[in-house]
Amino acid sequence: MKTGARVFGRIAVKVGSNVITKRDGSLDTWRISRLVEDIFALYKKGIGVILVSSGAVAAGRNDITPTKKTNIMTARQVWAAIGQAKLISSYQYLFGKYGITAGQVLATKESFRDRMHYLNMKDCISAMLDNGVLPIVNENDTISVNELMFTDNDELSGLISSMMDCDALLILTNVDGLFTGEPGTEGTKLISEVEEGTGDLSKYLSATQSGSGRGGIFTKYNTARKLAAEGIDVYIANGSRDWIISDIIKGKDVPRTRFKGAKSKTTGIKKWIRHSESFARGSVTVDQGASEALLGDKASSLLVIGVVSVDGYFRKGDIISIIDENGSYIGLGKSELDSRKVESLIGQKLLKPLIHYDYLVINEKIAGPAQTFQG
Repeated sequence: MKTGARVFGRIAVKVGSNVITKRDGSLDTWRISRLVEDIFALYKKGIGVILVSSGAVAAGRNDITPTKKTNIMTARQVWAAIGQAKLISSYQYLFGKYGITAGQVLATKESFRDRMHYLNMKDCISAMLDNGVLPIVNENDTISVNELMFTDNDELSGLISSMMDCDALLILTNVDGLFTGEPGTEGTKLISEVEEGTGDLSKYLSATQSGSGRGGIFTKYNTARKLAAEGIDVYIANGSRDWIISDIIKGKDVPRTRFKGAKSKTTGIKKWIRHSESFARGSVTVDQGASEALLGDKASSLLVIGVVSVDGYFRKGDIISIIDENGSYIGLGKSELDSRKVESLIGQKLLKPLIHYDYLVINEKIAGPAQTFQG
């Protein structure tokens, strides 16, 4: 039985560490080989694939026992350095058996925070795809610490899918998707379809719905919801099922949760800004007049005259948050001035734009439409 196959030109596949590692933390080469085989089946159909793979820290964890003077964060960096080499070597060997050249792309938040770095990464991955190289993307855990870390690779896969204009993102984990409660308990159902509409699924989610990973099921949900609002289909499925990627792309009736992408796709620089919430360098608080103008039906830029205070240090070109005087979040935008300049202009009746409308995304547009689901 098919649920309605559609044509995909380019997809991203995110593989969680709980899919490709064994209980002892070592790489599960057999499972990786099945995923590689599944991706090869898509390649034969001319579908471009970007693989976002976790597993580096887990793969290196059993190789050394850190000394007592090594703190947990530094130990994580060492495990990542060892494990990432093992991970990419396994992928290159297994994809090579099918004649596919795989290349490594390591990213940090800084790669997305700066527009130039963002475009450089996009150009690199585009060139890899144009030359038949399969990009394998992972967070650079050897240097990503504290504020430089993504929530987890679910967040990274969402950024990559948006940046590369993918038709779909498949998030593979160790459960079949999102459930209305604790999986396996009486009355709990798999949420198969999430469409534009009404409702919020977060009340159904629990931290135990997916195993390892820093972000868990909540990050998967937030990533899926945001991408669906941009017109990208998102599937959350069990990566332990053989041929799960091909079955989903073929539209087969397999267990999964699908977030149906909105009919209209978001394009251009606002898509970059939409995903920059966690990259904001600072914030500005605006008065009631500015708040009403920004939230109104008419497109408006944020003018310096509407700013009442500045929090944090930012440079011209940085992404900053906009807050109203009640502390409510309004949106994001690319600043045309640095924070010191803005502070010096507060109270002056200048109509100079701090954030031009073309570089501004308001809160409702970040969150996207509300969602409803079919059990």
